[in-house]
Amino acid sequence: MSQPILQVEHLTQHFKLNRKEAVHAVDDVSFVISRGQTLGLVGESGCGKSSCARSIIRIYDPTGGKILLDGTDITHLSQKELQPLRKKMQMIFQDPYASLNARMTVRDIIAEPLLAHNIVRSKEEANDYVYPILERVGLTREHAGRYAHEFSGGQRQRVGIARALVLQPDLVICDEPISALDVSIQAQVVNLLRDYQQEKGLAYLFIAHDLSMVRYVSDVVGVMYLGQLVELCDSEEVYSHPLHPYTKGLLASIPIADPKLARQKQTSGIEGDLPSPVNPPSGCRFRTRCPYAKPICAEVPPCMKEVSPGHKLACHLYD
Repeated sequence: MSQPILQVEHLTQHFKLNRKEAVHAVDDVSFVISRGQTLGLVGESGCGKSSCARSIIRIYDPTGGKILLDGTDITHLSQKELQPLRKKMQMIFQDPYASLNARMTVRDIIAEPLLAHNIVRSKEEANDYVYPILERVGLTREHAGRYAHEFSGGQRQRVGIARALVLQPDLVICDEPISALDVSIQAQVVNLLRDYQQEKGLAYLFIAHDLSMVRYVSDVVGVMYLGQLVELCDSEEVYSHPLHPYTKGLLASIPIADPKLARQKQTSGIEGDLPSPVNPPSGCRFRTRCPYAKPICAEVPPCMKEVSPGHKLACHLYD
């Protein structure tokens, strides 16, 4: 395995509601992403995927844990100290309609990070970077003078991708970059990201709830539930040999297009509602929805441990 570009150790992110209560968005999450690798982060809406990503890129200040970017601890750096390191780590946001400035042309949107990091000194000089990256993401230099409202959703997301890639970062955090797009456009955007990765060797943290797309994109998959990682393993392994009851439930909930095969499916999805992150269940957080829960599950939180080479799991069923 190549050198890690990102190391996340026991990351915790809580948001205070008042003196006594806090939202436990992320609790004790650890993983490593190597150069040229894609780690897919999956789970239900509200499980903490986006909070984890925004803590890593330091949009939020982490409550606890450690974040190492290319060996440098960035957990508690000030925004001024982070400035020179931000070139190495960029983010593609979920909503292409909200993440682009409606008052700026596409040229200005993509040139903004170049000017902020003093890579170029003028907008004219920035064109040497803007035009090639526009063409790389499937747009043309004629698009540079237009505004965001003149584009479709897929084209807007391409502009967002161009803005993230123009600095040639080592790591790109993709926060559900395809969820707001049509299915046909999703494949185009994902193929664009894969091709660029193979060309430049950058790493991705790819957040999504579409498990079939994550399988196509990712080398490693991490499954999150209510702020915690419950399973972490190779992409093919998580689909061919899932171990955690929550992972099995997620895979069972994937719709099957063939009606005959759908009727033959033996397992169903996950029953019950996601508990409140303000007051998560004691012990194993999935126990209130787990068909295999034991008394120990309510008393002792399961620790993440390696149950087979490269396959980590947090579940008392495999103690």
